[in-house]
Amino acid sequence: MFRLIFRVLVAAAGLWLAARIVPGVTADGWKTLLIAGFLLGIVNAVVRPVVTLLTFPLTIVTLGLFLLVVNAAMIGLVAWLLDGLAVHGLLAGVEAAIVTGVVSWVGHLAVGDARRERE
Repeated sequence: MFRLIFRVLVAAAGLWLAARIVPGVTADGWKTLLIAGFLLGIVNAVVRPVVTLLTFPLTIVTLGLFLLVVNAAMIGLVAWLLDGLAVHGLLAGVEAAIVTGVVSWVGHLAVGDARRERE
């Protein structure tokens, strides 16, 4: 349960930072960011694997850089589902994906890997 709450909070923090520093990304408030973090987790668990599989040849050709576009599309999907979050344009989405990814990476480094703790 802690890991789920932590992931939602980290995603919300990443989206908050993206809304602060990326032009074209706006969020109404913390309630919207928490809901967006939860929705982003669901979208990344359900939709992203299907999209990643379908775009695998393009990902190979671009040496993995197309995954930034896939991540931007997932953030765009969350923004489309949620009224208080807006992403204006592909470049803003890619920049938001980079910021959210870096914040997520730092957050997971801070908590550590659960698999290592079990061994």
